[in-house]
Amino acid sequence: MRFCFLLLFLGAFSAHSQTGDSLNFFRALEDGRRADEMLTRHLHQRATRLLEERERRIGETRDWNSYRGGFRTALLQAIGGLPERTPLNARVVGTLDRDGYRIEKVIFESRPRFYVTANLYLPKGQPPYPAILFPLGHEAGAKAHSAWQMVLANLAKRGFMLLAWDPIGQGERIQIWDEDLRASKLIQSTTEHTMQGIQSLLLGDALARYTIWDSIRALDYLLSRPEADASRVGITGNSGGGTHTAYVAALDDRIHAAAPSCYITNWRKLLDTIGPQDAEQVFPGWLAAGYDHPDFLLAFAPKPYLVLSAVRDFFSIGGARETYQQAKRVYDVMGQADRLQMFEADDGHGYTKPRREAAYRFFTRNLKGTEDSTPEFDIALATERELNCTATGQVATALEGESVSSLNRKRLEEVRRKGTIEDVTRITKFQVRPAPLRVHGYGSQPFGRARMHKLVYETEPGVLVPALLFVPEGTGRRAASILVHGRGKSATRDLVEERLRAGEAVLSIDARGFGETAKSPGKSVDWQRYFGDYDTAMTAILVGKPIVVMRAEDISAAAGLLTQRDDVDASRLSLYGFEAGAVPALYAAALDQRIRAVTLDGVLTSYQSVIEGRIHRRVFEQVVPGALRAFDLPDVARWIAPRPVRILSKVDPLGSPVE
Repeated sequence: MRFCFLLLFLGAFSAHSQTGDSLNFFRALEDGRRADEMLTRHLHQRATRLLEERERRIGETRDWNSYRGGFRTALLQAIGGLPERTPLNARVVGTLDRDGYRIEKVIFESRPRFYVTANLYLPKGQPPYPAILFPLGHEAGAKAHSAWQMVLANLAKRGFMLLAWDPIGQGERIQIWDEDLRASKLIQSTTEHTMQGIQSLLLGDALARYTIWDSIRALDYLLSRPEADASRVGITGNSGGGTHTAYVAALDDRIHAAAPSCYITNWRKLLDTIGPQDAEQVFPGWLAAGYDHPDFLLAFAPKPYLVLSAVRDFFSIGGARETYQQAKRVYDVMGQADRLQMFEADDGHGYTKPRREAAYRFFTRNLKGTEDSTPEFDIALATERELNCTATGQVATALEGESVSSLNRKRLEEVRRKGTIEDVTRITKFQVRPAPLRVHGYGSQPFGRARMHKLVYETEPGVLVPALLFVPEGTGRRAASILVHGRGKSATRDLVEERLRAGEAVLSIDARGFGETAKSPGKSVDWQRYFGDYDTAMTAILVGKPIVVMRAEDISAAAGLLTQRDDVDASRLSLYGFEAGAVPALYAAALDQRIRAVTLDGVLTSYQSVIEGRIHRRVFEQVVPGALRAFDLPDVARWIAPRPVRILSKVDPLGSPVE
């Protein structure tokens, strides 16, 4: 197979080059695609293969009860299981009287001292009432958002009782509260979600472990009320609320009718468009486990389900249609085709009036057994202050209970056990690369008293690693060093010259996503500042192998390249990892015995330090989900012994030097 890279060397180090100080190649793909999109393309291809395998499995499935059970087990395993039920300690702290209904302001504890602020909408009629759970989306105002109030009040006036509550990171439940800003230190709720979701991943959990449990406990409270009819229970919400509508309906048998709005699509379309969303919407290894959006619908079948979609939503309408059609075939097999419906409105993201009125009709039909086409009522909206349950407007300052960060610290003590180097292999799924699959040279030129060779090697199909190999003059076998820097091989100039003076051969590489193969910026500047290449790192986790491990395998392939050379002494192979390249180098050294020594500069001090703080920056690309259940980075360094490990500098989760 012929490589499609056209590599043109632009320059070597300034001390030896006539054309500049860059170590980079000029790269273009023959088919017009950009090489900095290589990693995205590779991950999408892996995801596509996994989704195709799922399609084949769905086509062969006949026992849908077993399939639903397997899906539910997989979902619970992916999020880290659920906590134990503890007393809700619920209390009503205020009431608002409205035309045809009243709003009770409620505080309950989904876990001990983990306070949830909620509004209960009660009709002014004769109970019991059909009950609807209303998880909220990410819009400003949380339970006071105008569209949410319209849905809640209109359904209450139609004889339903409903419960809405502030999700973590929103409304009165901001987790990283800044008293000076009078807002979240991170501004956006989704940024909070992902900051704490990365902590959760290190523990082997997903952030959804918290948000799903809040939802289930909200349902516990709703059904504890004597006004609720437990035989007629629904759930609906938009965006993040649509997400949790899908989650809770799939997990909790007490739900009888579900209507997620502006969430359902499929992973193929997600990866082709907006990419993975915030951490509450992503489960580690989810695509590798063989699941996709249709499985949320299949897990609820054959109960009534309404997919509410927007033609111009950022959640692909094409994906929603494909998911609906796949689930429809299963509902047909069950003889319940009329119980699955889809409603599309030609508008954008949100619980807009057309979708709201479709939801009113759906729940009236399926939870009351009647038809109601009454137009939406005008509602006098309450202010956020009126709907607040706490005196200060924030649980963090009014009640001073637990936060996700404090619970994650407790969770660490709960799940941590003493591991071994075998656990590192098991959890990372690292594979030693005995030799590169292919190596292509692109010429060489003098470099002082050495020769510089330009080459590309292929770690696995579709993953091409640009590298520069420097070989000193002379004959015989010599020691060799591999250099990997988070800013790419062009940042390794000084060390290349130092190792050449010591008589070593030097291979400086751009591990995937570094240097020449670094992806162009995707999400907002703030998002990049905190999480780096979030889309790539999260997609890698979805397909079952973190990007830090993939980079470690690129380093292992480099070791294979060097140890097969006649002019290299395989018993004297050293590795240097810098900044974002340090943790991949640590894993490669621990798991590939051909690497005889490793030096780390700017290495993250520990995964535990990420759990101990509330905020971290650009840690995500170094995360291995579930690592802290068996090991931490200092353990990995220790297990390299008796091979030497030299640490020149360490950094904390904010990137600041640590003594």
